[in-house]
Amino acid sequence: MADDEATPPATPSESAPAPKKSRARAKAEATAPPPEEQKTDSGTSAEEPKAAEDAEERPAEPRAPKRATIPDGSARLLALRGALDRRRPIFGRQAAHRYYRIGRDGAWRRPRGLQSKQRRHYGYRPRIVRVGYRSPARVRGLVPSGFEPVLVRTTRDLDGIDAKTQAAIIARTIGTRRRLVLEEAARRLGIHVLNPIVKSESEA
Repeated sequence: MADDEATPPATPSESAPAPKKSRARAKAEATAPPPEEQKTDSGTSAEEPKAAEDAEERPAEPRAPKRATIPDGSARLLALRGALDRRRPIFGRQAAHRYYRIGRDGAWRRPRGLQSKQRRHYGYRPRIVRVGYRSPARVRGLVPSGFEPVLVRTTRDLDGIDAKTQAAIIARTIGTRRRLVLEEAARRLGIHVLNPIVKSESEA
């Protein structure tokens, strides 16, 4: 009776026989090829560090800036120009409301008639274009984001563009196929395109 108490009880792993493998499973394990990638101690494969090193060696493509790099004085003048644009009146051509052929394209012609009430600045007539309505000279011709637009027709036109202060505007005569080529070339050079047809996720 004492001998039975001294012997420890058998564990389930020792008492139960090991499950037998089927012949098909044993054959598959025997013919299986060795693993291609040996895992390291950290659990990563030996090929991953090489891929990381290649990514570090490959230079990253420059990202096109959303706004131009301009001095603080020009930024203040851009804000002033926006305020002036909101206050600027609509310059209507004389008799534009009377004849469709005159007012259809919004073109401006100075009134020259001797009895013209608009030329004589009568208050009930539209305003006349004058030099005092102009924008500040330093920011004249810039887009609201501060870029100077440069017309682009070929990839050679992109070489002379300063990405910090200038932006490309693709000519309207360029077809879709050439336009996509120009946009891809501008993206690789880090040049902002003002009229893209393929917008990035940040712009969408």
